[in-house]
Amino acid sequence: MKRAVRVAAVLLVMALSVVGTVIGFLTVDEYKPKDIESLEINGDATDRIQTGESVVLLSWNLGYGALGDNADFFMDGGKMVYTADKERVFSNLDGDIEEFIKISPDIICTQETDRNSDRSHFVDEVEYFMSNSGLNVLHGENVFAPNLKVAFIPLPVPPIGKVLSGLMVFSRYDISSAQRLKLPCPFKWPLRTFNLKRCLEVVRLPVEGSDKELVIINLHLEAYDQGEGKIAQAKMLKEVLDAEVEKGNYVIASGDYNQVFSNTDVSAYPVHKGMWEAGRIEVEEFNKDLTFYTDSSVPTCRSLDKALDKAIDKSPEGFQYYVIDGFITSSNVEVESVETDDLSFVTSDHNPIILKFKLK
Repeated sequence: MKRAVRVAAVLLVMALSVVGTVIGFLTVDEYKPKDIESLEINGDATDRIQTGESVVLLSWNLGYGALGDNADFFMDGGKMVYTADKERVFSNLDGDIEEFIKISPDIICTQETDRNSDRSHFVDEVEYFMSNSGLNVLHGENVFAPNLKVAFIPLPVPPIGKVLSGLMVFSRYDISSAQRLKLPCPFKWPLRTFNLKRCLEVVRLPVEGSDKELVIINLHLEAYDQGEGKIAQAKMLKEVLDAEVEKGNYVIASGDYNQVFSNTDVSAYPVHKGMWEAGRIEVEEFNKDLTFYTDSSVPTCRSLDKALDKAIDKSPEGFQYYVIDGFITSSNVEVESVETDDLSFVTSDHNPIILKFKLK
């Protein structure tokens, strides 16, 4: 009996030592971005955006190339950690490229874009897009803003491992500057060490014949907090938008809000009992010169509590869907159309949403 107790004590000490070592490493290695950081602009584009010109912007949460219709995910009530083998990652990315070619946008904003991460089998998704498409937008200028940069995520079992992921903007137009603005993080130590450090990716495009800029704000707001993170991040977004409107710039905030716009009717997608519920952005609390757009005719996102390709009932009554992706535009941006392209979530747990606009 005494021997068993000693063995148990030794094993406990060893386990605590391992946990302590991992937490210590993550604490030292933690990604700690500054409040404002300049981002590198890659590529070369000489075209400048012009007033009166129809421009197409595609925004899409790519689910890091691994959240296709076969996937469920443990954070959403599913069981899977690794949700795709390498072949499926390539298949998902090829599907993304097909959509890019079909829409042929002038600007692409992506969220959850992985670069050399365990969960997506170390595929640099940005390089894969650029090497597999002749689209001008992919070979113009591009900017990457990391929002998850961890050498090793120790949870769950098997662990997620190394992740480098973030926001990406591709533009066929000249980009004059780009910045990463740090958003409030709701998580405390030690969870903070391996959680997302979300940001606003602010990309500035000079407008031909004008001293104004088109300011693209690419974003992916908080999902898994208790609500305080979403509120704080939406507040900061509001302040950034107000500042750009005050300057007279053209502004488009694009991405995955993980929240519902209060001016959007989402009654077609009821929240099922026990399912994750999106936050809510009250549009009337924002500047009157800002307008909120999405397309709720089809869902922009699906739940990952179970795989969609195995679901018996794929209707909104039998499966959980959301409308949490969209755009905020300033009044000097003329919106011609907003459309969610229904791709049946084959390559990602989000559908792409497409904005066609002109600068007044």
